[in-house]
Amino acid sequence: MGKLAVVSDLHADINRFTTEDIAQLVTVLQEKKVDRLHFAGDLANKVERAMAIVAYFEQYFPTTFNWGNHEMADLAPEQIEDYPNPAFLNQKALALNHTTVLVGYNGWYDYRFSTLEDEEKIKAVKQLYWYDRVIKRNDSDPNVDSQLRKRLKILLDALQKEGKQVILATHFVPKKEFIVYQTAPKLKRWNELNAFLGSEELGELLDRYDNIKQVVFGHTHRRFDDQKIKGTWYSCHPFGYFFEWQLTRNFVLENKLVEEYNPMKLRGILKAHEAQFKDYQKQHLKSEFEQALTIIDY
Repeated sequence: MGKLAVVSDLHADINRFTTEDIAQLVTVLQEKKVDRLHFAGDLANKVERAMAIVAYFEQYFPTTFNWGNHEMADLAPEQIEDYPNPAFLNQKALALNHTTVLVGYNGWYDYRFSTLEDEEKIKAVKQLYWYDRVIKRNDSDPNVDSQLRKRLKILLDALQKEGKQVILATHFVPKKEFIVYQTAPKLKRWNELNAFLGSEELGELLDRYDNIKQVVFGHTHRRFDDQKIKGTWYSCHPFGYFFEWQLTRNFVLENKLVEEYNPMKLRGILKAHEAQFKDYQKQHLKSEFEQALTIIDY
């Protein structure tokens, strides 16, 4: 028996993590008696920084990773799916024991989670508002998603034939149950931007397999309770940006810095109270890491 930990959306550069901060995650993993670690994308915006983090954790645990959209912006198209690093686990299966494998899959999106239906309007919204407009891909987003799923299906079919239990780690959302639709008119843009959160067709593909034990993903920057859907457990516990953390919410409310909590309006407030917030973060970051872990026995 072993324990696999999956972490997504660490965003080490945006969160301005120091080595001391990262060491707290090592401590949490050691306390949880983790045997193996996988990063499910968005370690950092720059690949060099992401690789430094992987190398750091490799000192303590066997470590693998797949990309998220933030690293993809720093990569050539051919590097996104086939990056030359032994720890890169994408469209591949890693044996955890004689019955269970870990499959890494970057993933992409098919636009079906959006409230918009016109593909041209979705592409226009992407160019105006979404970080991924700087990512270079060789085809349209739905076509890229379709090509990747076909490749994944070949792997999943082979693993099913071999009788393997599968843990799938990916970055993008495969199930609508983890997509939030806003009801306030002023927030309707977010419902359109759900186009870029994941692939409903990926979820439909996964439904075909009764040997997929658990699927772990992130990208939402919103944590959900685990859900069992058609016999498979789905886990979404992304770490996210510093202004979205539970510890940050507690900090601003305990210190009465806001009347109404809105994470998107906290950056200026946190900058004005930077020293105080840093002290608070040091005290509570370990707990934040614990909340963002997915640990799976194998």
